[in-house]
Amino acid sequence: MKLLDWKSQYSVGVESVDFEHRQMIDLINELYTELSERRDPDSIEQFLGDIHSAISMHFALEERIMQEAGYEEFSAHKEDHEDLLDQIRNMMDVFADDTEAGFPELGKRLSDWFGAHFSTFDARLHGKLGAH
Repeated sequence: MKLLDWKSQYSVGVESVDFEHRQMIDLINELYTELSERRDPDSIEQFLGDIHSAISMHFALEERIMQEAGYEEFSAHKEDHEDLLDQIRNMMDVFADDTEAGFPELGKRLSDWFGAHFSTFDARLHGKLGAH
């Protein structure tokens, strides 16, 4: 079961960043499947930790590339990254505190979170950091 699909407008024009965006979509879709099937809460918590780590590393790559390119919206984009990581940590805490309520809430928040960042901050990167 898929929650998110890759769309060409998600491309920022840097192969390594676009590759990692696709990987994140795959991870989120895999987590969504686990949530939909109500798999073991401990494995979901572990998966959330893995997603948090992967996204943290991706953000570091994206931020380095933006800095090197002198991207004018770097500060705001970085601030959004930090907010998103806080949101993931909050999702992890909510799920750990009440797994039953956490199953549906987590799926909805992942979709909202990822879609919003892609359609705003990352959309503005489109074509500004690399050639398509």
